[in-house]
Amino acid sequence: MAKTQPQTDAAGGIPCIPPGAELTREVLEQQEARFREVLDQILAAARKHEATLRVIGSLAFRIQCPDYKYMEYDNQRYLTDVDFVAYGKQIDRVQDLFLELGWSENQNVLRLFGHQRRIFYHPSEAIHSDVFIDKLRFCHDIDFRGRLEIEQVTISRIDLLLEKLQIVEINRKDLIDVMVLLSQHPISAEGEQPGHIDGTYLARLCGRDWGWWRTATMNLEKTAHFAGEYLQGQDAERVREKIHALTDLIARQPRSLGWKLRALIGERVRWYREVEEVDRG
Repeated sequence: MAKTQPQTDAAGGIPCIPPGAELTREVLEQQEARFREVLDQILAAARKHEATLRVIGSLAFRIQCPDYKYMEYDNQRYLTDVDFVAYGKQIDRVQDLFLELGWSENQNVLRLFGHQRRIFYHPSEAIHSDVFIDKLRFCHDIDFRGRLEIEQVTISRIDLLLEKLQIVEINRKDLIDVMVLLSQHPISAEGEQPGHIDGTYLARLCGRDWGWWRTATMNLEKTAHFAGEYLQGQDAERVREKIHALTDLIARQPRSLGWKLRALIGERVRWYREVEEVDRG
């Protein structure tokens, strides 16, 4: 599926930030507060329509990492959208709740990708909402079927990590998100636990799929390398310790036959889906 460009306001600015404003902590906190108001409206409508919606993306990292989101402010990480995952069996309810709130829908995306993704636009602000249906389908797939009930507002912590680790050409803002998440939460080696990142889920995924293993371990290595550039001493070391715990779990996970066969080919054949950049239109 094509990846869309971040939407800005008509003047080319950032949603909910005054044109020309410096990206100070105060400005970014004010933007986040406005995004949270929009999110609360959507979630209230979702409850009314009995639709299961879970937040993904940078806003979800802010929600899950209150003690360390200052790293996002320090690195001028601003918000661009309010994105969700929903179940395909409930997509009509999702459509109804957005339309009831006065949002409009991107008809091109509906026509071309409506079974996988929907995009809605706020009626008065330059805020949009991507709603992914059952899966994220970018460089690698992330399957959310049966997983949206793990958390009440966002997708699970390990799914948030997967959202970033699947990006082959990972960039600065995504690395910051990974660092924030790893700073806030301990790693679980015993499955899903409250307040933890389920490292066993990542290890099992990497043990089944060589392509996922290659991209995830590559990005964990990049995160460890750049931690010292973006974070202070103890913060950087904390992140590296969490990465070591994850890579150790991945290394100890048994490999499937499919993994072993694909490993024989290695990087001679592309192991990920290329993500095309297109305008939202």
